[in-house]
Formats: sequence, C-alpha cells, structure tokens
Amino acid sequence: MNFYVDNETDYKFDFDTDEIVSLVCRKVLEREKCPFENISVNVLITDNEGIRDYNSKFRNIDKETDVLSFPNLEFETPGDYYIPEGEEADYIDPESGDIVLGDIILSKDRIISQAEEYGHSIKREFAFLVAHSMLHLSGYDHMTEDEAKEMEERQKAVLDELGITRDIK
Repeated sequence: MNFYVDNETDYKFDFDTDEIVSLVCRKVLEREKCPFENISVNVLITDNEGIRDYNSKFRNIDKETDVLSFPNLEFETPGDYYIPEGEEADYIDPESGDIVLGDIILSKDRIISQAEEYGHSIKREFAFLVAHSMLHLSGYDHMTEDEAKEMEERQKAVLDELGITRDIK
C-alpha cells in the first residue's frame, strides 16, 4: 500500500503526517476488509485558500471546507471494492500497478481551528479527517441521518483502535 502525502504549506505539524496517514488509511482498509493489497491514496495538505479553489473548481462550491474526497472507484455498496472486468485501466496506475483508490485534500487551517473548537489535539483532528475521507473513498457517504451515523461510528472505531482519541492532547 502506498500513501503519498504532499504538504504544500509551510506549516510543520508536531507529528509525522505520513505515519498518521498510513496508520489511519491502513486501519480503515483493514476494517472494511479491502481485498486489494496494492492500493494507493494521494493526500494533499493545503490551506483555506487552496481548498477553496479546489472546492470551487471541482464541486462548484466557492467556499473553504475541511476536507475534500475524490474517490476513484465507483461503489454500488459501501466497502464493496469492485473493479469491473475490462475496466482495470481506469483504476490501476500503469507504472506502479497500484489500484488508485482516490485523492484526499485537507485544509491545515481548518484542522487547526477545528481541533481548538472541539478541544482536542491537531493530531486527532488530522486523523479524524483522514478516516472520514477514507470512508468516502470506500464508498460511504453522509447524505442521510442513517448514513451519517454509520460513518461516525466507523470513524470513531478506527481512531479508538489506533488510540487517537479526543482526550489525547
């Protein structure tokens, strides 16, 4: 599994972002019983201005947000990692042979402000948003109350298993 993290800001987190991305992504994929071992996920850390630009360009929403998720696979059922026969070229990186699960864009400004707002560490907020986005890349959404509840439970389980809880500062 390959997780590519690019921090285009000057901000230096007080934890290893590559390590947290890898831990959280692996845990989500493990819990979702992803059948593929050769997965890649791209993670971009930007600022509020950068994420607003991406949000405007790709979603036609001209405002900042905390995280954007761009799944590469199409899911009929969340957590059902399926590549249609004959369409492998649309999902597999020809250089690495990895199945490209998708892209995650995080706003470091929102990570910092939300950590303060919710009273937990920046590391916990960062890990939470990665888990949230990985669930999107695994076919989950939160358009209904039931979907939102399911995502929240799955996010919490991932972070609890990793020991990245709200009470850790």
